[in-house]
Amino acid sequence: MSATDVSICSNALLMLGAKPINAFDPDGTDEGQRAVLAGNLFPEIRDALLRSHYWNCATKRAILPPLAQAPDFDYSAQFQLPADWQRTMQVGERSNPIDYVQEGRRILANVTALPLVYVFRNTDVGSWDPQLQHVCTLQMAAALAYPITQSGTVAKSMNDKAERALKLAKAYDGQDNPPETIDDAPFYSARFAGTSRFR
Repeated sequence: MSATDVSICSNALLMLGAKPINAFDPDGTDEGQRAVLAGNLFPEIRDALLRSHYWNCATKRAILPPLAQAPDFDYSAQFQLPADWQRTMQVGERSNPIDYVQEGRRILANVTALPLVYVFRNTDVGSWDPQLQHVCTLQMAAALAYPITQSGTVAKSMNDKAERALKLAKAYDGQDNPPETIDDAPFYSARFAGTSRFR
């Protein structure tokens, strides 16, 4: 069965020895209280986790149009970041990077259209890599640990497990992409053009 927000939170509760939940709806019962707690914490945990790495399962491309009002100086145009933006990965084409600055949720540049690769708020956890789902479950368990168990020891143990799992998930996710070479990094190759380590 595909993972959902509720199933991730439910599994996190099971890790803590608590009863699972079937929905985020409050109903006045103990399950309802756990559901409210998990439902309040989950969006923050999810968004912070997505922002922590260039996850392949949360990557999007877009060509942004300029806003009607140009910046006051330095750049000729500004572009509104997408509503689901979490983190900027690449501005411009890979072989032709663009000089830009990011100010709040806008990007300023000297172009008439802005190619953007970014991490988006992928709320469909069923489309996530299984490693990322596992990390999210552990992070939810860490966030829920003290409210559920009243134990600082349990909370620290869960937090340590989540940190180790996150490092492993980032490593696996990064291995799915081809290694970057000097040819892929124009600024790096330009800097070292004409040099040799054998001189």
